[in-house]
Amino acid sequence: MAEQAKVPAIRFAGFTDPWEQRELVDIAEIVGGGTPDTNNSNYWDGDIDWYAPAELGNNIYAESSTRKITQAGFDSCSTKMLPADKTILFTSRAGIGNTAILRHSACTNQGFQSLVIGDADVYFVYSMSERIKKWAEEKASGSTFLEISGRQLETMPVNLPSLVEQQAIGSFFSHLDDLITLHQRKLELLQNIKKSLLDKMFV
Repeated sequence: MAEQAKVPAIRFAGFTDPWEQRELVDIAEIVGGGTPDTNNSNYWDGDIDWYAPAELGNNIYAESSTRKITQAGFDSCSTKMLPADKTILFTSRAGIGNTAILRHSACTNQGFQSLVIGDADVYFVYSMSERIKKWAEEKASGSTFLEISGRQLETMPVNLPSLVEQQAIGSFFSHLDDLITLHQRKLELLQNIKKSLLDKMFV
């Protein structure tokens, strides 16, 4: 890796140390999922959040899953409980690289290779989602559909600043994303008002 790539073009004031090249496995445990038997009613409609890839959409945070499983369902399969606020859900097939930060402890089906963040800032890593997605899409393989494995994802090279700089960057992008979300909601509200007025003013 070229030395100049270890220093980003834009930085916050006060940070001058070079970024360190690591692998994703150094900062995140990659955790897959599983699915209970769908024909066993004892495994479903419980109180454990269980995510499928299609649920993530464009949301930054995963608050609650569409389907939920019981403790018996959880115990019956290979899915793992993922910790809140430390996990970035990451879809590994049928649309690689959709992400969301988990707000409540939950598990997933096998369409995920989620990142349980260790010694790193969660929002800093989340802000790298597009870069991780691009790398995963390039490395994915499969005859029926493209898929990235957990072992492959572990080897992704990442450049990391100090934790303090990560937190500064993560906080900046968190505030920026909040602002974008706020304006999107305002836009949707105005669009709904316009539609309502058009429906009532033109006959």
